[in-house]
Amino acid sequence: MYRFLLRPKWLGFHLLCIAVVVAMINLGFWQLRRLDEKRSFNERVRSTANQPIAPYADVVDGAGDDLTSIEYRRVEVTGTYLDRQFEVVNVSQDGTSGHDQVLVLQLSDGTLLAVNRGFAVGAAAFPPVPSGEVTLIGRIRRGQRAGTGQTADDGSQFLTEIRRMDLVALGAQFDQPLQPVYLDGLAEGGSEITGLVPIAFPTLDEGPHLSYAIQWFIFSTAVVAGWVLAVRRSVHDRREAQQGGDSPPKRKKPLIPEQYL
Repeated sequence: MYRFLLRPKWLGFHLLCIAVVVAMINLGFWQLRRLDEKRSFNERVRSTANQPIAPYADVVDGAGDDLTSIEYRRVEVTGTYLDRQFEVVNVSQDGTSGHDQVLVLQLSDGTLLAVNRGFAVGAAAFPPVPSGEVTLIGRIRRGQRAGTGQTADDGSQFLTEIRRMDLVALGAQFDQPLQPVYLDGLAEGGSEITGLVPIAFPTLDEGPHLSYAIQWFIFSTAVVAGWVLAVRRSVHDRREAQQGGDSPPKRKKPLIPEQYL
């Protein structure tokens, strides 16, 4: 009765169902892994961001090579802005398009630190670059690099516009590399940076990963249920045909068209 399930077309159907179920289950577990990563990120950022403001050099030197552990930490640093300005283009914040003002702060030891001072809405002009010594409070951020398929900024060219905070490309504009992190500006001289919107803090929610995982598991269960129904319908139809002899009763429309079985 069940030997028809070993026919080539049925075997192909079995393999297709197995492949789809395995793929969906893997996608479900991938979403669960993404959820774990998001939860870990949220916990780390909350812990780091809530720490008191500390001197920049102390925080960076204490982190060593583990710069991830200090990202979003608030720090204070003093220096002088160089007379060189960059614009991060094609960015948006809170659903509004605009551009970011990026400056480079020279510290007392001569090292250079990139600073994203803030977001300007639309085509609004940037505020003037502060002159003289500036005490800045900002959040530590790690540099950004172009992802797969994205266009990288060419540091060998003279840059005024950049696509992202690529510290390697920015450092190539000067006679020395930049610090390994940059700051999102929060305040200068004890007051908010005027003329710019502070760079948005990341949204610390869990995202849709759990619901997506559940959906993939439901889809995989539906495929298994569909396979069971298809087999049972085919077995039932063949049993009725055998019992009816030469004049089998009218068959119900199969779940799977005959040409695929």
